[in-house]
Amino acid sequence: MADHLVVVGHGPAAHRLVEALLERDTEGRWQITVVGEEPRPAYDRVALTSYLTEGADLAYPPHGEAVTLHTGDRVIAVDRGARTVTTEAERVLRYDALVLATGSVPFVPPVPGAETALVYRTIDDLDDLRAAVTRPAALAPGRRVSGVVVGGGLLGLEAARAMQGLGADTYVVEVAPWLMPRQLDEGGGAMLRRHIEELGLRVHAGAGLERIEEDHETRSVHLADGTVIEADVVVFSAGIRPRDDLARAGGLAVGERGGIVVDDTCRTEDPRVFAIGECALVNGMVYGLVGPGFTMAEVVADRLLGGDARFTGADLSTRLKLMGVEVASFGDPSADALDVTYTDPVAGIYKRLVVSDDAQTLLGGVLVGDASSYPSLRAYVGAKLPGTPEQALFGATEAAGGGPLPEATVICSCNNVSAGAIRSAIARDGLTDVPAVKACTRAGTGCGSCVPLVKNILDAELTAAGIEVSRALCEHFDHSRAELFDIARVRGITTFGRLIAEHGRGRGCDICKPVVASILASLGNGHILAGEQGGLQDTNDHFLANLQKNGTYSVVPRIPGGEITPEKLIVIGEVAREFGLYTKITGAQRIDLFGARIEQLPRIWKRLTDAGFESGHAYGKALRTVKSCVGSTWCRYGVQDSVALAIRLELRYRGLRAPHKIKSAVSGCARECAEAQSKDFGIIATENGWNLYLAGNGGMRPRHADLFATDLDEPTLIRYIDRFLMFYIRTADRLQRTASWLEGLDGGMDYLREVIVDDRLGICAELDAAIAGHVEGYTDEWRATLDDPEKLRRFVSFINAPGTPDPSIVFTPERDQIKPVLLEVMTP
Repeated sequence: MADHLVVVGHGPAAHRLVEALLERDTEGRWQITVVGEEPRPAYDRVALTSYLTEGADLAYPPHGEAVTLHTGDRVIAVDRGARTVTTEAERVLRYDALVLATGSVPFVPPVPGAETALVYRTIDDLDDLRAAVTRPAALAPGRRVSGVVVGGGLLGLEAARAMQGLGADTYVVEVAPWLMPRQLDEGGGAMLRRHIEELGLRVHAGAGLERIEEDHETRSVHLADGTVIEADVVVFSAGIRPRDDLARAGGLAVGERGGIVVDDTCRTEDPRVFAIGECALVNGMVYGLVGPGFTMAEVVADRLLGGDARFTGADLSTRLKLMGVEVASFGDPSADALDVTYTDPVAGIYKRLVVSDDAQTLLGGVLVGDASSYPSLRAYVGAKLPGTPEQALFGATEAAGGGPLPEATVICSCNNVSAGAIRSAIARDGLTDVPAVKACTRAGTGCGSCVPLVKNILDAELTAAGIEVSRALCEHFDHSRAELFDIARVRGITTFGRLIAEHGRGRGCDICKPVVASILASLGNGHILAGEQGGLQDTNDHFLANLQKNGTYSVVPRIPGGEITPEKLIVIGEVAREFGLYTKITGAQRIDLFGARIEQLPRIWKRLTDAGFESGHAYGKALRTVKSCVGSTWCRYGVQDSVALAIRLELRYRGLRAPHKIKSAVSGCARECAEAQSKDFGIIATENGWNLYLAGNGGMRPRHADLFATDLDEPTLIRYIDRFLMFYIRTADRLQRTASWLEGLDGGMDYLREVIVDDRLGICAELDAAIAGHVEGYTDEWRATLDDPEKLRRFVSFINAPGTPDPSIVFTPERDQIKPVLLEVMTP
């Protein structure tokens, strides 16, 4: 008979515990039951804001049939003598081991009127926030809703971002003198405040909350300095308190300020009861981050199977992107030691390193505005720097090579994986690629920011073992993507069949086929669905639309520079209404239409192209958009016409196929409202022309773009962008963004300048000609498909029912999936 494990709570830490135990318990020793209070299974709380802003699905993968999961139920009592737990639904569950993963609750300051405020902790809280922000607007049309977030920490700023994204004028109140006081020093907090206020939020720091007064639908938020803020919505995000009520009621020890007391095995004073995550007090500390909770979960999973794992602390370093602003903190930035500080008020960058008295050991640091050096700096915390602190400040460490990092250096803070553990796994299990290292060690499976360091360590270990580090694209080609690009370009190869016959083997796979398709498209090989190329494309390119999770597709017409006429807006609305599509205005200044079925796509395109729209290439590894502010046309701060330049650039590079998607932006002044410095190429206006920034990107591993050239006239600016894009397309690896491409470029930005400006390689004429050929040969892929009956044949939902949809078949939503339902069998 299996032993019974009961897990109380189903947040991220509980989910990780169950997954870790399932992976290791190969003999089926434990029968697992999980009781979750929320009405839904575990989800990613770190990405909460994306649920509001993007409608993201945050759910973790389900555990499967091996686990009994009760959601929407709450454990109300623990009987340690009988070894049972009782739930609100009157379930009585026996346990041989009990894990309390009850998490935490938001801290609500004990001030008058606090009961009228919302909190920001769960998906239900976010739904309440959405309803609260939209309700006042409905009551008073034309009036902007105002909201106050009490708390200027990480979660508070996320809440403010979400509230602003819902259309509210948003204020942030922080009792400390600066924002994010637990992670940042005063200089970093001041720089972050500057960035956030430029985005339209208003910050009140160093002022405590006195009371909230409610008058019908509005509230007055009174601060200790006398400030009064009129608000429709107030949200508390001022810290957390561990949920330890079950432990208290059960007679288990809790801390003076809360938290279930556990030892370094995460075990309470009852040997059968463990606690993990934000409810646990280990070594006198409650950890409010996901990473330490995951580590505790791994420790308990090991202990339940007879192991000897211990929780030895956690790396509290963090890197995030708040409203487009990169922020990072690592080590102990408040240590009483030497510090090296760099501030660039024009670019909005603040960097500070704290080092030992001999300036050789890195103790901690803060980065705001540019956190590109975070992975290597975090890896060196507690270790001797390979160079001077000044060199380390700007990323010039040997950490990029992987080898010098000490064995104990934590590479993956999400899963507490050290450099030594990675090297040991590589040697022990003969690992030869990053996916294998991730599967074996879990390194890189959390936030993903450590993956470049993982790869560097892997390459260094393979090289040291005398194993050649392969750059082969896949098993069918021994060449890298860049090498295949040059082979196809130099030899004039225009088909996949010829390329694999002469330079590869076999019939190809889902890795090499789309890559070669992109290469051929970049070389001007005609429509991507023409002839053999049509069979090489991945799902999105195959149908010129983005596949969504319910099997339908999204349609994204191009809106260059975000500029659109009322007539075109009306057409989009009419199309959405006619085809029953969900519409969403994106962060890239265009409109997504969701829910289209395959056979509807040509009809939708026809309506849009007849109105003057064309494909926005949201489905392709190509230029997506060139975002812009309103520039000198409307803005009183604008110094150049950013809209006109954005339109010109987007029309110039539309349809340009690349190793990965490309994003751009143009800001009309140094206030940077278009967020140009987070793009693959970004332009910021100056009084004398344009500053060009290259190789930035957002996403899972954000990177601040580097300044390439200043005060450029428009022809020179466009010439440099032309060459940058074509050089990247020629030389980058498969699915490599411009940011990681530049990081791997020998000589970095200085070398790139030599290639693009000084023509060091003698290829600038070729790069110029390639872009000119692209511009001259561009055709809209939607219109070209509509004009070709052969291409249109692929756009059917049923291969035996082309043309007009069978009237006996209708589509109806079922469990958020679009499935065909046969209503009647019609006979001849």
